[in-house]
Amino acid sequence: MMREYLSEGDLISAEVQTVYSDGHLSLHTRSLKYGKLGQGILVKVSPSLVKRCKNHFHNLPCGVTVILGNNGYIWICPLQSNEGAEGGFVQRLDPISEQEREAMVRMRNSILCLAQYKMMLYDTSAYYAYEASSQYQLYEMLKPEAMQNIVNMTRQRIETEM
Repeated sequence: MMREYLSEGDLISAEVQTVYSDGHLSLHTRSLKYGKLGQGILVKVSPSLVKRCKNHFHNLPCGVTVILGNNGYIWICPLQSNEGAEGGFVQRLDPISEQEREAMVRMRNSILCLAQYKMMLYDTSAYYAYEASSQYQLYEMLKPEAMQNIVNMTRQRIETEM
């Protein structure tokens, strides 16, 4: 039945239910938020930088959805709504607007900044870095001085709110 919806090479979101001694995994998709990942950006960071939390799916105010995997894989896609999620498998195939693409790339670059400076990644730190990066063009964000500035502003904001 799963082969009707998925094929080898597809990106999916699932919970690891069991790891067997021979290395095989049992995956669990216990709700409609799990499944095949459509249009978006995949970022790989060190798993030790991803803060463990109850919820890994975050709809952020900047217009993107971020899935923070404990394995270090982070999925960034246009804002996902729960409307129309009454059941079944739905994949978004309509074109992504330029504004959505820019928000996704800004989030990607923000996450890479935080990872470069070994800052813990969670919804708040990613969003604060996104906001701190607003003074830079997308292509400027990955320059060392810009990265350091974004990380410093993010750190300061997190520390003042603690």
